[in-house]
Amino acid sequence: MTQHFSLADCDVVGFDLDHTLCSYNLPESAPLIYNSFAQYLVTEKGYDKELLTVPPESWDFCTKGLALDLENGNFIKLAADGTVLRASHGTRMMTSEELMETYGKKKWKHFTEFSMASRTAKYYFYDNYFDLPGALLCAKIVDCLTGKSNLETFDFWKDIVAGLHHNYKITAFKENSGIFFPEIKRDPGKYLLICPESVKKWLYQLKSAGKVLFIMTNSHSDYCRFLCEYIGGNDFTDIFDIVISNALKPGFFSHQPNKRLFRTLENDEELDTLPCLDKPGWYSQGNSDHLYELFKKMTDKGQPKVVYFGDSMHSDIFPACHYSNWETVFILEELREEEAMAPERKESEPLEKKGKYEGQCKKSLNSPSQKWGSFFVDDQVGLENIDSSLKFTWFCNRIHNHSTIVIPSLEAIADLPLDYKFARFSPDNSKTVGYYPKPPLALLPNGESLTTK
Repeated sequence: MTQHFSLADCDVVGFDLDHTLCSYNLPESAPLIYNSFAQYLVTEKGYDKELLTVPPESWDFCTKGLALDLENGNFIKLAADGTVLRASHGTRMMTSEELMETYGKKKWKHFTEFSMASRTAKYYFYDNYFDLPGALLCAKIVDCLTGKSNLETFDFWKDIVAGLHHNYKITAFKENSGIFFPEIKRDPGKYLLICPESVKKWLYQLKSAGKVLFIMTNSHSDYCRFLCEYIGGNDFTDIFDIVISNALKPGFFSHQPNKRLFRTLENDEELDTLPCLDKPGWYSQGNSDHLYELFKKMTDKGQPKVVYFGDSMHSDIFPACHYSNWETVFILEELREEEAMAPERKESEPLEKKGKYEGQCKKSLNSPSQKWGSFFVDDQVGLENIDSSLKFTWFCNRIHNHSTIVIPSLEAIADLPLDYKFARFSPDNSKTVGYYPKPPLALLPNGESLTTK
């Protein structure tokens, strides 16, 4: 494998929408997502009203890469080898003694060498900004239930799923139901960031260079259209040859050989199924095999090279890499925090804009957590009889294994020439190679001593 990656070598360039093409104002969107679930649980399922109160310092609990053991209410941070680096019961962090007594040096019981799912009946992994407010909510639920009944096992997940359906079902945007979509529609400037002009010019540059451009999102078509028109104008989707909404990733890539067929759309309603795709357009659902056949027709190549940009390891990066062998560019906004806190985009609404949920989330979700430390590595301070050297996390290992490169935003590369050669992740390269414009600080100190033991 070549040591470098260049967009000039790609025939097809695809993008996820939420937190990739469309960025959110995280200090505002996080409380909104949290409240969309908490209000439902309190009013419809009888949960304690304490869930509605979220002190600003509580948001430090949120970080990517945590797993929730649904049975015992423990959140865990995993090492690359499957051992537990840190853990909490609800929001209460376990002491080093509790950690050793509960997990020791053994691999977590659900860990597998190849790749774990992110969603099962036993556990749930948190890997994106739509998920993270739910982690805090679930932790607070465990606190409430433990404090009132001293429970050792938990069965609240079915209510979380019910809240998800209530707020985010496919008809919610059209029906103006739940809390999330009505609030986004009421004040989009509070929650959404306008697409920078540099990114729009870059997209047109890709198109002028003959690249096939597409959007693939799990959002339904009406919300997808709303986002695109707000962040980029009424003609924003005209830049793209293909738009796929309600893609149902990661199944879009992994459901083989039972391929989910594409559907036509009319007035945002899904209609006829299609045995194959024969032309560009806007479609719903579908599968990666049929999409790739369309790429072959559009590029007149037997094996067109595809790159896909996304923010979710579970839904975007891992399945596109593993099942379809596409190049993948992981959008990791945490790298923005590693930069010199560059000024916010001039095109976006000011962060201090007043609103309903003002002041509830002082810590942005892309800021480091004091409770959990870096999600790239862990130094295991205080643990007995354990090597004190830094250890890579499971989440970091997945980044290195399934991403071609990692960037903080599309804006970070928009001014680069299309033939710019990015150093890519490779087993032969240092663990710090693959991040652009520079690796996270957590990987730099004493980098030569980092170990995956």
